Amino acid sequence: MKAEMNSNLKRRIALCIASGATALALTGCYVVPIQPQQQPQAIYVPLAPLSPVTFAARLYPANEAAAEYGMQQAVVTNDLNGRGHFSVNIRGEQFSGEATRVAGSTRDGLANAAGNRGGMLNCRYTLNSTALGTGNCVLNNGPRFTMHFGS
Repeated sequence: MKAEMNSNLKRRIALCIASGATALALTGCYVVPIQPQQQPQAIYVPLAPLSPVTFAARLYPANEAAAEYGMQQAVVTNDLNGRGHFSVNIRGEQFSGEATRVAGSTRDGLANAAGNRGGMLNCRYTLNSTALGTGNCVLNNGPRFTMHFGS
């Protein structure tokens, strides 16, 4: 019986040594992925477009010819991309036009509007922010106005 236990013990020791040798041999191995790692892809989330800003502009008489017109209320829409639209009703004539920035400037601009009766309104302005500024406007028949816009 002792010989049989000795034999079992020897087999177990041999098995342990073989297992240890196998484990030791495998420690030098490494795993290679079957598929190469994919590069992460950038996901672009578009920003919501900026909404135009609409505000009031006031034209105050600046000369005697404009005094008879009094203060005029205009509406300006800034598209926040260097241009905008404006409209004003002066003595029943509806003027509407476009405003743009002077080339190379982020603050100075020009605005021109045509009236539905043939009149023309020309303005120069300076922005203090996207919805605040001052300027001067002239009607084609001589009246001059100072302009203040924004809140």
